[in-house]
Amino acid sequence: MIGIIGLGGMGGGMAARLLGLGRSVTGYDISAERMAAFTALGGEPATSARDVADRASLAIACLPSEAASFAAAFGADGAAGGAALRTYVEMSTLGKEAMEHIAGKLEASGVGFLDSPISGGPKRAHQGTLTAIVAGRPETRASAMETLNLLAEHVFEVGDVPGQAQVVKLVNNMLSITAFVASCEAVSIGVKAGLDARTMIDVINASTGRNSATVDKFPAAILPRTFKYGGPLSIGVKDSQLFLKLARSTQMPAFVGSTVANLFALVADQLGPDADYSNTIKVFEAWGGGIVVGDAE
Repeated sequence: MIGIIGLGGMGGGMAARLLGLGRSVTGYDISAERMAAFTALGGEPATSARDVADRASLAIACLPSEAASFAAAFGADGAAGGAALRTYVEMSTLGKEAMEHIAGKLEASGVGFLDSPISGGPKRAHQGTLTAIVAGRPETRASAMETLNLLAEHVFEVGDVPGQAQVVKLVNNMLSITAFVASCEAVSIGVKAGLDARTMIDVINASTGRNSATVDKFPAAILPRTFKYGGPLSIGVKDSQLFLKLARSTQMPAFVGSTVANLFALVADQLGPDADYSNTIKVFEAWGGGIVVGDAE
């Protein structure tokens, strides 16, 4: 039995993937709506993170914040001490220090622990084509590898110490956020100058400006004006702040990171933290007075 704690866009997608492959999955989320969707797919609903850990030998946590991850692991109904639990895989992006804290407490209680943040978005979670970054003891990595390979197209084992995978994930996320806001700014300026947004994206994607935003986010959610890419702005705010915390801990300057983090926080303040982050383009559109849409009118 595989357990999943947190059935949002990523956790729910992974649960659907495993259930579609015929695996037995028990899951828990504080949202009744998400629990209902999970149950409708054939998942076994649990009443708490502890209930998941009482049923599943391997539990995956995929949660939006440090507070939620700490509560899931160590709260009154947390997974620590679950009767069946042998391996706990934390897939949330929490930062190095938080991951070291969770790992230390769980490993002291005899539970194998993996720091394994994921990248790719909800669509790839459903498809099983995520990227998983993994750090933890070799024997613990081996115990979870079959499940990780079902969920991720690429599994990178980056070290034996929990926290190391968080560093890689934060570096990746900061690059992704930077490319996204820079692309929003650049394309908005192009539209203001009279160019068609789709034509610009096509040119960029065949040229040196190509990046994850122009290849994926713009065609999927911005050009068609659906604004349903799958992640809230609050996640980007959290991740950019965690990157700055990492930079401070290494005594490295983060000139670009600081600017991007401040800009992303401004966008979240204007649009609301729960808004899909593809809505970021609307702030640039307001500044420029143009609309970034797929086809010229």
